[in-house]
Amino acid sequence: MDRIIDNYFNLQVMAGAFPDVLKGFGVTILVTLLVIAVGMGAGLGLALLRSLRIRLVDLLIVIYIDAFRTLPQLVVIIVIYFGLPYAGLSLSPFVTMVFALGAILSAFAAEIFWSAIMAVPPGQSDAAKALGLSRLKTMALVILPQAGRLALPMLTNRAIAIGKGTALGTAVALPETLGQAQSVMAIVANPSPLTLAAMFYLALFIPLVAASRVIEHKFGPGH
Repeated sequence: MDRIIDNYFNLQVMAGAFPDVLKGFGVTILVTLLVIAVGMGAGLGLALLRSLRIRLVDLLIVIYIDAFRTLPQLVVIIVIYFGLPYAGLSLSPFVTMVFALGAILSAFAAEIFWSAIMAVPPGQSDAAKALGLSRLKTMALVILPQAGRLALPMLTNRAIAIGKGTALGTAVALPETLGQAQSVMAIVANPSPLTLAAMFYLALFIPLVAASRVIEHKFGPGH
């Protein structure tokens, strides 16, 4: 037991690692927020494009959605970071993570938004048309508010799942929580910084998971 405590819960080592891991935690939070903003915004935009019912556009969006929903997160990150330089475009680890995880989240968000839009009864559009609302106003004032309510629980859960992918930033040397913890661990030869990193992740994601449960209970089916 003493050996476990010394290796994984060494308070002296954790105290020394705290500043670096805390700095990485700030990067994790920033990347997570940007990924959610980019992914949700792009996903909504793709769903709205699909609502135009342009066959070619719809086909391209479906291919995009299927591709990014299928590929593992790590593969997307590595391809973007190490592959794009061959095309003359180099991205920093920070931009790579936001772009890669944002693209993945946008694929899931687009499908969720589209399903929610399609779930709104057609009578809602007919009623808006009878009232003289344009197609744009019907979408903005009638369809999207209802679709957003339907989509919110699934969007929240998916955003949390993909947000945890920020830990994969170690693959491209992003100095986020896990990367900083691993750097300190290599210096002190003690894995306690990883325990500290886990605590930071719990501090970030437990409230988000709890919030998702509240949202699911409030906006889920039957509410």
